[in-house]
Amino acid sequence: MFTGLIETTGIVKNFMQSGEFFTLSIQPENSMDDLKIGQSISVSGACLTVTKLQNNIFQVEVMRETFKRTWFGKFLRSGTRVNLERAMKLTDRLDGHLVLGHVDGIAILREIHGDKTREAIFEPQDNNLLAGIVSKGSVAIDGVSLTVIDVNDKNFSVGLIPETLRFCTLGNLRTGSCVNLETDILGKYVARLLTHSKSRDEYLMGLLES
Repeated sequence: MFTGLIETTGIVKNFMQSGEFFTLSIQPENSMDDLKIGQSISVSGACLTVTKLQNNIFQVEVMRETFKRTWFGKFLRSGTRVNLERAMKLTDRLDGHLVLGHVDGIAILREIHGDKTREAIFEPQDNNLLAGIVSKGSVAIDGVSLTVIDVNDKNFSVGLIPETLRFCTLGNLRTGSCVNLETDILGKYVARLLTHSKSRDEYLMGLLES
């Protein structure tokens, strides 16, 4: 589990398919000396497991499902810059929000306004994801915890402060850029509960009418 506060960025040094997995070698731009094999790490929002360490480069394996659900499958290359965050400690302050690292899908940047502080408007490829996004709620975009400004039946907007733009990959976004999107876990459970409750009520009503 993560907080959505990026520790550093990293550069993909190598990218190759290895059987049913894709193997990535990543070099953090700031040192992560205490990183260990078996630890979880968020790579642009996707929770992956460290499988190998060599000098200041670590290796992770990515399943096909992750490649299908993220922008990795189309846009990941050697030299790609990614956001990195290690799993949170139970003693840490939760300064972002609870982020699982389970990417729900891809969103496209449709508009971006402003100079130092920017407002970005994203459109999820799967319109159903908007059900888990609420105004003033939280989303994770490429692993970054952000607050939703507004949402409608097609897209949602977030604010990007100078600190965020400076220290992670979101500062390089342009109109048309693809990002990994994870909606708020609380919103997912509420949506699931409401759907389940509706189905249960319809089932009970059917029994009463028969």
